[in-house]
Amino acid sequence: MNARRLVAALLCVVGGVWIGQGLGYIGGSFMSSDVRWAGAGVMLVVIAAALMWSGRS
Repeated sequence: MNARRLVAALLCVVGGVWIGQGLGYIGGSFMSSDVRWAGAGVMLVVIAAALMWSGRS
């Protein structure tokens, strides 16, 4: 697995956690139930997808 795919996968996981916290599915954090974090998570997943897509050959 090359570095680009690894970074994209990590960004996708972090974005998913942010979405879960922002929507209130994952509690126990200052990010919980704050929709701005869900939006940031969506943006991070989009960046990860673009990074993955740009590495295709």
